Amino acid sequence: MATALITGASMGIGAEFAKALAARKLDLILTARSQDKLEALAKELGDRHGIKTHCIPLDLSVPGAAAKLRDSIADAGLTVDWLINNAGFGDYGAFSNSDRAKSLAMVNLNITALMELTYDFLPTMVERKNGTIINLASIAGYQPLPYMALYAATKAFVLNFSEALWAENKETGVRILGLCPGPTSTEFFKAADFPAAIAPKESAAATPETVVAEALDALDAGQANCVTGGLANKALVNSGRFFPRGWLAKSIGEMFKPANAAQ
Repeated sequence: MATALITGASMGIGAEFAKALAARKLDLILTARSQDKLEALAKELGDRHGIKTHCIPLDLSVPGAAAKLRDSIADAGLTVDWLINNAGFGDYGAFSNSDRAKSLAMVNLNITALMELTYDFLPTMVERKNGTIINLASIAGYQPLPYMALYAATKAFVLNFSEALWAENKETGVRILGLCPGPTSTEFFKAADFPAAIAPKESAAATPETVVAEALDALDAGQANCVTGGLANKALVNSGRFFPRGWLAKSIGEMFKPANAAQ
């Protein structure tokens, strides 16, 4: 039976990936900061689907945590057949006013830990000529995003990294997908301190279940990336082809500008 490692698995899109893959009878390795939530989800899915579940509570934004996760998996004698690099976070506000430690933690989680885990498990997937990696990017990775500048830049890395690995591994038997959700009904905007006045309306947000279903369909279709959320999001990610990038950045900046920002 195949085993899936899911980061950021305690809630939102990560938890939905766990549910979807458990329904496919994959064993699970779940990691996130919240041990209680992980264990509750693991028990629920183990009881419902008769699968094996393993919980490894870790904060992957801490340097060295990805290596600790790799070592814990090796010590348990587990093999990773699916890697879902889902863990990540954003932060709202002008970069010049941002907290340095939080920004470094974001880069470490959104980029470094994702890269390390891919480095840890992709080579053995290539050797076995079988495996799956899904990396959580975002529609934010397609254009500059003033007032979430660093977050969008990290997701641009994830998108480009994933698409390049998809091309490198077309003949290896390893499937790779860069998943680019639009606004989704998770705790993301709350955790990022995004102002309610300009946050996407709940009615316009996709559900995590829909995002995961679209991702798995795109994976089965052999796509390099998947922009979820319908035609509006697909039009948005292609806007850079039709408008000057400077104008696009300025226009998005006007929409996202804090109410008390200098005019």
